Amino acid sequence: MRTRRGTALLSCLLIASPVLAACSGSAEDDVRAAAQEFLDAWAAGKTAGAAAATTDAKAATALLDQTAADLPDAVLSGKVGAVTVKDDAATVAWTATWDLAAAPDWSYPASLRLHKGDQEWQVVAEPSLVHPKLGKGQHLELDRSLPERAAITDADGKPLFAPTEVVNVGVDTSKVTDVQALAQGLAAATGVSAEKIVANVQAAPAGQFVPVITLRRPAFEAVRAQIYDLPGAVFPTATRLLAPSPTFASALLGRVGEATAEVIEESQADGSPRYAAGDQLGLSGLQRAFQEQLAGTPGFTVSVVRADGGTGDDGEVIGSVEPVAGTPLQTPLVPAVQNAADAAVATQKLPTHVVVVRPGTGEILAVSSNEAADPGNALKGHFPPGSSMKVMTSTALLSAGVLTPDTPVPCPATTTVEGRQFKNAHDLALGTVPLTEAFAQSCNTTFIQEALKLPAGALTDAAASYGVGTDWKLPVDIFSGSVPTDSTGTGKAADAIGQGRVEMSPAQLALVAAGVAGGKPVTPVEVVGADPAGATPTGPDQQVLGAVRKLMRAVVTSGTGAALADRGEVYGKTGTAEFGSKTPPDSHGWFMGYQLGGPAGDIAFAVLVEAGQSSSVAVDVTDTFLGALR
Repeated sequence: MRTRRGTALLSCLLIASPVLAACSGSAEDDVRAAAQEFLDAWAAGKTAGAAAATTDAKAATALLDQTAADLPDAVLSGKVGAVTVKDDAATVAWTATWDLAAAPDWSYPASLRLHKGDQEWQVVAEPSLVHPKLGKGQHLELDRSLPERAAITDADGKPLFAPTEVVNVGVDTSKVTDVQALAQGLAAATGVSAEKIVANVQAAPAGQFVPVITLRRPAFEAVRAQIYDLPGAVFPTATRLLAPSPTFASALLGRVGEATAEVIEESQADGSPRYAAGDQLGLSGLQRAFQEQLAGTPGFTVSVVRADGGTGDDGEVIGSVEPVAGTPLQTPLVPAVQNAADAAVATQKLPTHVVVVRPGTGEILAVSSNEAADPGNALKGHFPPGSSMKVMTSTALLSAGVLTPDTPVPCPATTTVEGRQFKNAHDLALGTVPLTEAFAQSCNTTFIQEALKLPAGALTDAAASYGVGTDWKLPVDIFSGSVPTDSTGTGKAADAIGQGRVEMSPAQLALVAAGVAGGKPVTPVEVVGADPAGATPTGPDQQVLGAVRKLMRAVVTSGTGAALADRGEVYGKTGTAEFGSKTPPDSHGWFMGYQLGGPAGDIAFAVLVEAGQSSSVAVDVTDTFLGALR
């Protein structure tokens, strides 16, 4: 640029005076161009180029590098304003706008002084070119802040998360004397893999903190004696925003923790992230789905400080934006119901889930999984429902108009379809009995024989009338189940008893139960006041629903769910669902149903014990759940 300008100027000097003015332009234009050239290079991160356009490249480089360190990852844009020229000195007004990383923009009026030397205008290298209040020996200090995270509340509007003390169990690599012994000790107490601990410690520099696990204070105290004196183990404390317990509706609510790269990337707006490493953000569930609403908008202050760490001008704040608090999110969760469900699943060592729904509204009152389970399976798990499917198979049979609850039907011990033998549990054989008794005793052969008479797609349609197969639009996904339309022969027989290709989640079976209980199918509600998750299912007619209720009541009064007979007005269906390739195969245990007029009002629910081998274990969990309701 320097050579090009000099050549242009020399050419103009060889031409008559009127042409000279048109060729070179005014002094104001030259000053403006020089200022814009400096600002463009600075904004583009070309520190060397910007510094070369100043009166002292070395000092300017140090100043711009310091500013880049003071405002990390910030992007500058500068708009030149009025220009004043007097002899070889000029002043250019400009507006600085900083796109601060993960914070609102910061704008302020500023000015550049320029000096004409060697036929060219140069920006004076001085601290005030960054900000008018910045002086010699000073730099900027950025302090970014998030507002207090807004609450996720229960059905009564009470916050479900609270600041909770946690202990970060970890390793100080500089204090380790025997990494293998340390890892074994920590693994025994926490369940974290010893091999993983060893690998992480060996990969870390000396003196670095290596996290192992974060525990709530009571959980830490339970293992304190095992790990506190291990050489190298350290236990810094912190405060986290946590639900009442580690498992409390975790699949739905999610959790809050230190921001991951994935969550930060998700937050980008116009290419700039809203949040930064170290922020406490929603990592899963509703906490993640409603991240922006709950977290609010970050704020910041920029102050002038001395290079020695002291404050200049009494630590004058030269720019600030207050953080804006987020908006609370209300769920339909009922703590008393959730606590009862948590107490029930805790009685099992096998992975166990309970989902509770309000009939008539579809509001999810509780989502519970024990520590052995993947909590996501409560909402999104794909499982064969076993004889729980008979609620939908009965709906199809009753809707066809051929059967009533009192119709006599055969219940032989076995039935053969296309050469494949199907049998009842425990070799049950009832002879000819009313449909109600066949349902109450869960007679597979009855429902296979009757379902084979149904037209193609009848089972799918009956299930769909309760919402099965719907693509729910929810902040936290629910698998709505799948019943194939094209099954024939043995496939159709297996589908009728919840085997074959039929799949359900506990949440969807609870929604089916809610549809029977309330007299109308429901759509799931995870957030109070949210848009509907989908169109309301059509539902069976009221006569069919009344008949299905009669069948489900008989399960509790005289059938496979009789252990619940003293739990008030309870209706339900047991299910034992085979899976896997073992001989004999493993089985999941199910119970789905509803209670009317209980301590929590009318509720519908589904219980799954993964690999429970029998529905009786799910009935036991249901009994504990209903007994714990207050």
